[in-house]
Amino acid sequence: MCAHILVAEDDEMQAELIRRLLLREGHSATVVHDGRAAIDEAQAQRPDFVVLDLMLPKVDGLGVCRVLRQDGDIPVLMLTARANEEDVLLGLELGADDYMTKPYSPRELMARIRTVLRRTQRPAESTPLLRVGDITVDAARHQVTCAGEPVACTPGEFEILLAMAAEPDRVFSRQQLLQHTSGFDRASTERAIDVHIMNLRKKIEPKPRRPIRLLTVFGVGYKLTGDRSGS
Repeated sequence: MCAHILVAEDDEMQAELIRRLLLREGHSATVVHDGRAAIDEAQAQRPDFVVLDLMLPKVDGLGVCRVLRQDGDIPVLMLTARANEEDVLLGLELGADDYMTKPYSPRELMARIRTVLRRTQRPAESTPLLRVGDITVDAARHQVTCAGEPVACTPGEFEILLAMAAEPDRVFSRQQLLQHTSGFDRASTERAIDVHIMNLRKKIEPKPRRPIRLLTVFGVGYKLTGDRSGS
């Protein structure tokens, strides 16, 4: 599974290490060292994946992620030296699919990239269209509609919605939903899933603070329902 990967990292030694690891895995890679260049390269090349440092000059990683999400659904793995959970969660709110804190294991970084690529580059399958109420999830085309309107989901959001649409009204714990994503650092796992749910509600709920489709089951987790009463 070869992909073209954009690496946005201002530490030139780290960037070169990542580039070599990617080439060893059979991928091609473009390396940039500031956020403005990352945006320009992403818009020009449409890479299959972006490894994005949070602390970039000119435009920081959060700003880059915001632009990438406006332009499409390129998978993004964010690298951060910050231990502050709120910075990581803000990145997830803006649409990052995964994150790793520095220092990180090169082997784990490659494993995370492989996991996301398997998810986003899997060949089209004969999976039927999933319908829950007025939500449809098309696994083969990686498309979601709500009330007939297209919904732009990040890869992580799509996988969560796909899992829930396959079993309507089933209550999923946060850990169970995590299994359908690429996996996050253990310290922020539950909060990260909460952020994905919050972002999905903004996209599929008429009133995100009073959801009727993607419901919280207090003390347990979340469920997707076609029952508009929420019962």
